[in-house]
Amino acid sequence: QVQLVESGGGLVQPGGSLRLSCAVSQALNTLNTMAWYRTAPGKQRELVAAMFTGDTTTYGDSVKGRFTISKDSAQNTVWLQMNSLKPEDTAVYYCNVQTIIMGRTYWGQGTQVTVSS
Repeated sequence: QVQLVESGGGLVQPGGSLRLSCAVSQALNTLNTMAWYRTAPGKQRELVAAMFTGDTTTYGDSVKGRFTISKDSAQNTVWLQMNSLKPEDTAVYYCNVQTIIMGRTYWGQGTQVTVSS
């Protein structure tokens, strides 16, 4: 059982920045995927960013050039740096990982990000 704990959400003005963190309960090298998803009011959950084995990354079209996913293997932590935030980035952000062994998927509890003036 992998446990994920997100933090770093909050209220920020348009154009501002936030950094989300996801603390993972086991070593990151046991995972083949680490990702961030979000769910906005009235919308389906969408992929924000993902990092795969070999540190390949992919981003949702709406966040390319503004968000960056990264990791700290020593701290078993995955980060999401969000810059130039827009009101449409308002959502609950979820950390997601998939294990190499058995391919099991785990979700964090979510952290609220609100972009508003």
